[in-house]
Amino acid sequence: MHSTRISDRDQRVLVVVCEQGEEAVGAITGAVRTHGIRAAQVTAVGGFSGGEVGYYDREARDYTRIPVDGQVEVLSLLGDIVDHDGRAEPNLHAVLGRQDGSVLGGHLLSGTVWPTLEVVITEVVADLGKRFDPATGVAVIRPTQQSR
Repeated sequence: MHSTRISDRDQRVLVVVCEQGEEAVGAITGAVRTHGIRAAQVTAVGGFSGGEVGYYDREARDYTRIPVDGQVEVLSLLGDIVDHDGRAEPNLHAVLGRQDGSVLGGHLLSGTVWPTLEVVITEVVADLGKRFDPATGVAVIRPTQQSR
């Protein structure tokens, strides 16, 4: 994994290029923690040789796991980085394209990079913290300060 910090006034932009064989969620998590980013927006494109996405089952209050078998294009990967109990945590969603043009999508649980994944992480000014919402069973963003 290679990452480069680019500063733009008060906002940092981190470019992460994941290499073949790396696990995407772990690489993104490691990069933001290394650079001290705790609130950000994430976008990425690239490819996976396999992985897993999830669909949130509100009755079970857990993700139904959907395997991603074989090579897929990462057509869109969007999400955020939030502070969850003092640690930067990614919340990522992906749309993955198969060779026949069909797509698969959901909450990205894991993805094995192949051949690359190019990620842009843009820090946001307000701290984003997640708090558990008992009504839904998920942690939701609750900004902890006003933007400058």
